[in-house]
Amino acid sequence: MGNDEITVHAPVTADAVVIGGGVIGLSIARELMGAGVGRVVIVERGELGHAASHAAAGMLAPQAEANERDGFFRLAHESRRIYAAFAAELQEETGVDIELDETGILYLAFTEKEVDELARRFAWQAAAGLAVERLTTQEILRREPHISPAVRGALFFPEDGQVENRRLTYALAASCAKRGVTLLTETEVLRIETSGESATASSGVRAVVTSRGRISTELVIVAAGAWASEFNGRDSRAFTIEPVRGQMLCFTATPPIVRHVIYSPRAYLVPRRDGRLLVGATVERAGFDVRVTAHGLHTLTGGALEISAHIGDLPFREAWAGLRPYAPDGLPVIGRSPRINGVIFATGHYRNGILLAPITARLVRQLVTTPTATPELLHGFSPDRFPNVAR
Repeated sequence: MGNDEITVHAPVTADAVVIGGGVIGLSIARELMGAGVGRVVIVERGELGHAASHAAAGMLAPQAEANERDGFFRLAHESRRIYAAFAAELQEETGVDIELDETGILYLAFTEKEVDELARRFAWQAAAGLAVERLTTQEILRREPHISPAVRGALFFPEDGQVENRRLTYALAASCAKRGVTLLTETEVLRIETSGESATASSGVRAVVTSRGRISTELVIVAAGAWASEFNGRDSRAFTIEPVRGQMLCFTATPPIVRHVIYSPRAYLVPRRDGRLLVGATVERAGFDVRVTAHGLHTLTGGALEISAHIGDLPFREAWAGLRPYAPDGLPVIGRSPRINGVIFATGHYRNGILLAPITARLVRQLVTTPTATPELLHGFSPDRFPNVAR
């Protein structure tokens, strides 16, 4: 999304200020406007959706990536369930097809240990009544003939899939603009102004001070991804959000060499409708460094070639890196600040920001419109789960 929506001066007042213009912040702002919250402002330090949202692969994989049926799985599974309606609403409202693909994900095993892990995952998911199939090598190759014959087995998750995340960002930005959200791009948040000289248990939000002016407000949603710790105040002692770099490769595959998203323990392949084939992704603690490295290229290429030797013949197109927001326990931080009235966190989505966007928006809207209650799905994700959060 470009800078067409830049507002030179910040509005003087707002009913809600969303810090962060990625898919999480955009989804929340859109949802709040739809709920009649009033004037909603997004403040984004760069361009809309040009951080983790732009760099992602767009996988919707709650089953492929789940180790157990815990609270996080229930959150992710519910978000996948509502994605079709989310996509349809966006297309009807903006005319943008986010390319929701529900053809399923194949999770491959190449070693005996990996076969055992797939058996464990199959057992609990089948027992839970989830859609999952166990495939032999022959069955895999019938579905995807370009996969390496060294594959020893796979699980097929027919309800997992993907979206084109850059089209999703564009659609969300267009929807926000259409609904009347004020979009401040290339704008720094300098501080959240609270009542009193210091943040205390009784503090309340008074304003957001930005590089384009001061916005009076009593409600701030921190959806700043890997930069969210800048707005945690004293809470940062308990849940610093850490950037985790993910490098990606892109090849041109026309005609396509795979039909499904293909997942393995070392790499994944994501075919796009326009002939691109994405290969991801590294997991690196490199601070805020978004450079692509030789080591990252080597690691991803090796993982991709293990899945299919045919990738070696594809033309290389581009490479990039993004920063995932990682909380200390690896789970999202979604909920009201226990210290400052009027601050809600929506960050720490790590590898699942695209998947969790619709459910995060819905739950934050419920926190805003029903301030005395907490949705059941959010139990376990509030910032007050960290023992050292000051109250």
